[in-house]
Amino acid sequence: MKVLAILGASGHGKVLADTAEECGWDKIVFFDDAWPSLQSNGHWPVDGDSQCLMQRLSEFSGVLVAIGNNTVRQTRLTELAASGASLVSLVHPRATVSRYAHLGLGSVVFAGAVVNAGVRAEDGVIINTASSVDHDCYLGRAVHISPGANLAGGVRVGHRSWIGIGAAVRQLVKIGNDVVVGACAAVVSDLPDGITVVGVPATPIKN
Repeated sequence: MKVLAILGASGHGKVLADTAEECGWDKIVFFDDAWPSLQSNGHWPVDGDSQCLMQRLSEFSGVLVAIGNNTVRQTRLTELAASGASLVSLVHPRATVSRYAHLGLGSVVFAGAVVNAGVRAEDGVIINTASSVDHDCYLGRAVHISPGANLAGGVRVGHRSWIGIGAAVRQLVKIGNDVVVGACAAVVSDLPDGITVVGVPATPIKN
């Protein structure tokens, strides 16, 4: 029996668990630091907190992190990998991922997403529902491409950056680390590290 442990009993976790079932995982068990007050995440049980998971890693065929905060997700994945967790990736059967794309461990691709040839996504990347990542893009560690966002060819997105729902990024644009691109923004030029941009065209705002 293939049993998957998911750290983070969130709404994102529900989508991840549903995707895992579509991918043929037999059983999904959540762990969350809100346990024991949190006993379930929708259809799926919460069996303990993060320390419980660390103590029970040998019980699971695979482990994933369902935490939306990119920095926290990267940290938890690093901790799990150092502890010997069997980190896996998931691709929903109704997503389209080129055989010539690379997905790092702990990454997920949800239904309706398209990932084209030459894409490299590092560990812990989320490519969310109905988004698209065109040819030769690079996605750094713990990047999140939100639902309906579209990256043209050759885009580079730095570690832990977040491309908001419905956003668009012009071809060959370079986005730095820890950048937030707002919903429906249009990124047409390079962005430095650590800024938040909104609008059409996307312009920086003060944090």
